[in-house]
Amino acid sequence: MTLSPIVSRRLRLVVHNIGLSCLGGAIFLQILVFVAIAENGYFMAIEQNPIILTAEVILTAAALVYFIYIYQRLIRSTK
Repeated sequence: MTLSPIVSRRLRLVVHNIGLSCLGGAIFLQILVFVAIAENGYFMAIEQNPIILTAEVILTAAALVYFIYIYQRLIRSTK
């Protein structure tokens, strides 16, 4: 069973939107870390809320998976 081209295109668009949002969130978190290092000379991450910590880990993992996916697509398209 295959998806219609319209559904396939919309699904691809949703995946890219979520993936780019995850990448943007991960980059934003890294900017916060680098700003803290620049201001204080060090960064100490102490997160007491397990929900926020879990969300950050999931965001980073999703960004990594999406980055690998985009990278492989780019490499395959250059052949």
